[in-house]
Amino acid sequence: MRELTVTRLPAFDDNYLWLIHGADPAQKHVAAVDPGDGDLVQQALDAYGYALDAILVTHHHGDHTGGVEQLARAHACPVYGPAREKIPAMTHPLAAGDLVQLPTLQRRFSVLDVPGHTAGHIAYVGHGALFCGDTLFSGGCGRLFEGTAAQMLASLDQLAALSPETLVYCAHEYTATNMKFALAVEPNNPRVADYAHAVTAKRAAGESTVPSTIERELTVNPFLRSRIKSVAERIWQEAGVAQASEAETFRWLREWKNRFR
Repeated sequence: MRELTVTRLPAFDDNYLWLIHGADPAQKHVAAVDPGDGDLVQQALDAYGYALDAILVTHHHGDHTGGVEQLARAHACPVYGPAREKIPAMTHPLAAGDLVQLPTLQRRFSVLDVPGHTAGHIAYVGHGALFCGDTLFSGGCGRLFEGTAAQMLASLDQLAALSPETLVYCAHEYTATNMKFALAVEPNNPRVADYAHAVTAKRAAGESTVPSTIERELTVNPFLRSRIKSVAERIWQEAGVAQASEAETFRWLREWKNRFR
């Protein structure tokens, strides 16, 4: 498994766009993940002399696709994206089980279907890294704009089953607010408290909290922990119900987060 070199490009208020580097750094081949701002990506390419060889898109929201057409046209590169969503300039529609082969980068990624945030959302896994768009965040998950709670729970189950060392490259810097919510859900979990403290310190220093790891998320992220008895009971208490199914419990958790301040 070749480890990845990944460049973070902060965009808009809290987005991260990602550049995946090739195995041979001297060749300066890169792929862009969720390039919502084409000008920002182009500036990075120009500044470092990178060649853009591919674009990978996780879902159709504009902050992930805004620069796709501009960059695809300028670099005549393939655009990979979810087959069940309309992606600008898409040349390679993808579904679960597909492989993305990037020969000039000597990289290969497997595709997972992870609906919930949007109906056709996908994720890319390879070389010890996960590019999950808005499905999984550090300490949280995406809102259910088009999918159901059951779908999102199943999608997160897929991600939780990845190797614990997998680096989680999500698309937003939401960790500080997510961890405030995690503390409300699990106020007596020392790992949640420790990570919340570390995140606060990082953000105060102007540092990013991404990437996380699957191992960390399993210990602090309430959306990966909703089946744990103590967590489920806390959710039921907040919802004012005696008990609920796993999917219903997850739905209550997501709705609680939606109104949390």
